[in-house]
Amino acid sequence: MNRTLYSLVGYLLLPILIIRLFVKSIKAPSYRKRVSERLGLIQKISTPTIWVHCVSVGEFRASITLIDTLISEHPKHKILVTSTTPTGSSALTQHYGDKILHCYFPFDLSIIVKRYIKRINPDLCILMETEIWPNLIHALRQNNIPSILINARLSDRSLKKYQKFAPKLIRETLNNLTLIATQNQNSATRFIQLGAHDKKVINAGNIKFDLNPVPNSTVTQTLKKIVGHQKVITFASTHLGEESQIINSFLKVQSQLNALLVIIPRHPERFNSVEKLIKNASLSVSRRSDTHVVGKDHVLLGDSMGEMLSYFEISDIVFMGGSLNETGGHNMLEPAALSRPIIFGPNVFNFAEISSDLLKNKASIQVQNSDELFENLIQLLNNPEQLKSLGSNAKHYFESQQGAVKKIAKLVAEII
Repeated sequence: MNRTLYSLVGYLLLPILIIRLFVKSIKAPSYRKRVSERLGLIQKISTPTIWVHCVSVGEFRASITLIDTLISEHPKHKILVTSTTPTGSSALTQHYGDKILHCYFPFDLSIIVKRYIKRINPDLCILMETEIWPNLIHALRQNNIPSILINARLSDRSLKKYQKFAPKLIRETLNNLTLIATQNQNSATRFIQLGAHDKKVINAGNIKFDLNPVPNSTVTQTLKKIVGHQKVITFASTHLGEESQIINSFLKVQSQLNALLVIIPRHPERFNSVEKLIKNASLSVSRRSDTHVVGKDHVLLGDSMGEMLSYFEISDIVFMGGSLNETGGHNMLEPAALSRPIIFGPNVFNFAEISSDLLKNKASIQVQNSDELFENLIQLLNNPEQLKSLGSNAKHYFESQQGAVKKIAKLVAEII
């Protein structure tokens, strides 16, 4: 596939992409708002600008330390932060208010991205992790605007897919980037295998290790009042299909597990359906938004946004979702930074190196299915010394990997 064919397919799919936003808005109304921004219809920015793109909440949280550094070290520049999802949009506007500019990210079609770039005219575009957009990156190169892919990661699975379906397009796109700063050496090697010039690729480390996660003390105290003195197991960022596995396995060992289950679905539009799923299993459930004391309920449904750190802080054990299905896992570093024991399922390809390192450092446990998950939960709650050791090792590993933001900030200063 070349860029012409890629663009043609994109134009044909555009109506479907727009319809998809409105379909999603049935459950999450925010998806139908500001669609014009995705089409490149944004207000002109007349001040010098650094553009940072964070897809959703996870990428935004990871980039906070870098954004703070950019604000501090480049006071003459406005920082534009774009997102793709409403949850990402909400998170970044709540965190920064008017300290930054914010728009939705454009569809990757030439006519749209050219209009978008013309309205922004950034001095630099910073893309996160896997945001490799051929038309956008080509248009930036045409306008002599430097672009960096930071915290870049490339799994072996993605490498093979690119090599099979779009080797020419991806090679051209990677070499239109000014720089690729990877999370680890494995990803750096894979980008070079994919065709990126080795001089463009640098292993800068993972900026997620430079986070200083500080839970909101007020939220934490509220959650503590809700859960009381119970042991707490948090199932964070769960996906469709995972909650049913968790509930079914819990029912098998319910009498052996004296703990409150806190289930936090990844997507807010699924809060109601997950609550229904729990009730259909004849389990009692409270919602975080109800704010009353849980009492003897089996499950607390975490139906709030922006409070994940506080959920982690009140937890005795954290299970990271997206790993019992094919999602590929979610970020384990926030609970690690808070010294929490971490468990994840078999599918963690999005965090292959981090999960492997955590296991090597005896800072986490990997299970193959939900039944094995609950076997480990029971065993750990009966072994406080192992719980403490897992949490301590996780914290030590987290602190040992810091420094990526300084490297990237230095690269930015050399470019603009």
